[in-house]
Amino acid sequence: MDVPFAVILLIPFLAVWISFAFVWWKKPKQADTINLLLAFSGAFLLALTFFELLPEVYHAGNPKHVALFVLAGILLQVFLEFFSKGAEHGHMHHPISENTFPLMLFLSLSIHALVEGVPLDGTNSMLYGIVIHKIPVTLILSIFLVNSKMKPSFVVLFIALFSLMTPLGTYLAAHSPWVDNHGFLLNSLAIGVFLHISTIILFESSKGHSFDFKKLIVIVLGVAVAYFI
Repeated sequence: MDVPFAVILLIPFLAVWISFAFVWWKKPKQADTINLLLAFSGAFLLALTFFELLPEVYHAGNPKHVALFVLAGILLQVFLEFFSKGAEHGHMHHPISENTFPLMLFLSLSIHALVEGVPLDGTNSMLYGIVIHKIPVTLILSIFLVNSKMKPSFVVLFIALFSLMTPLGTYLAAHSPWVDNHGFLLNSLAIGVFLHISTIILFESSKGHSFDFKKLIVIVLGVAVAYFI
């Protein structure tokens, strides 16, 4: 069943705010308990990328062009993580002073979130993958911001602007004339971002880069749910 476009825009927005509201209310100090959810989201997003996006883009255009943009997406995410320090996959290592807005962190996360919104439409299951990815990342980001020395007004501003980025990416992709003929290239770029993020999540969600039994079960579950969804 097709999802109305307004709902596609609203759900990622709400996912950010609900996650932030939970952290604001509970005030957790650590994000260790979110690792299983993060591992599930990585496996789920990776599987959906293979099941949904890759067949679609390779069917739509020149395979070499597709591969080039997939590689560009990987490199784009590597570049963004130079500034975000891995916040897209749950790593927060940013010294923030009380009166400073973390602009580079915000910009890198915002570009990532914009790209996330590109492949969303009403006929595929990528919406679930993006939301399930966004929830643990927002929880970890919110824990970091709430427990930092930032002013509460800066924290709310950060989350408010960040929550708009994925819907904005979806809106721009849906209303750009260029997308009608070349949208598969933007989706290929998003694939590269997803491949990098999801694989990093899987290998860094466990200590020593090895999977314990719980995480292995969660990862298998994420792949299985993506297959049958």
